[in-house]
Amino acid sequence: MGKPAGRWYARRRPRCLPGFFKSLGGRYKRIRRRTAARADPVRYAHGVAQLSQLEALAEAGELTLFYGDESHVCQQGYVPYGWQFPGEDVFVPAQKGFRLNCWGLFSRDNRAHWATTSQNINAAFVRDRLEELSLQLAGPTVIVLDNASIHTANLIQQCRHRWAQRDLHLFFLPPYSPHLNIAETVWRQLKGGWLQPADYAQADQLAYATNRCLANFGKALTIKFSPFKSN
Repeated sequence: MGKPAGRWYARRRPRCLPGFFKSLGGRYKRIRRRTAARADPVRYAHGVAQLSQLEALAEAGELTLFYGDESHVCQQGYVPYGWQFPGEDVFVPAQKGFRLNCWGLFSRDNRAHWATTSQNINAAFVRDRLEELSLQLAGPTVIVLDNASIHTANLIQQCRHRWAQRDLHLFFLPPYSPHLNIAETVWRQLKGGWLQPADYAQADQLAYATNRCLANFGKALTIKFSPFKSN
């Protein structure tokens, strides 16, 4: 019984694991992080409905809609996935120590306001960036943010009336809904697509490459964002 079973396996087995997984309906894709907690369905539905209205107004040219978020790059590298072939030694040089924090506001039509710093991004940093933006507006502008403490801090809340008078308004996403923030897509593309393994070799090179990528967003580097869906 053992030999026939062995011959059957050798004859029927897929040539490679990806082929086997595909035969089962699997796909090779990024494994995304997801918050452990779940959004309250009523609050989530209400927030999505409001965001849908903002998206419609932005598409009609009635306002400008930016999505804001923070992230960072560091010399430990970012390797979501990759292929390696015989004879190749594929790796990202990893060093501890250097970390560059990034702040960005991004629109679906690939406009951006951004800044990088080696210092921590805190509520004061966010306030200063939004204050600068409030003095440059050409029309009504809404900034979509998550509920991180640096976004909802008293330091930010105290400025909202002044910013509203300048036509800069804040909209907070429902809790536990990072998938609604297109800034997350930009950070993934920055780390997993635009930055190259060689950029991580030296701190200066990584800082230069990161700033170069963000400066080219909307020019040489663009993203075709998926249309907003309310369900």
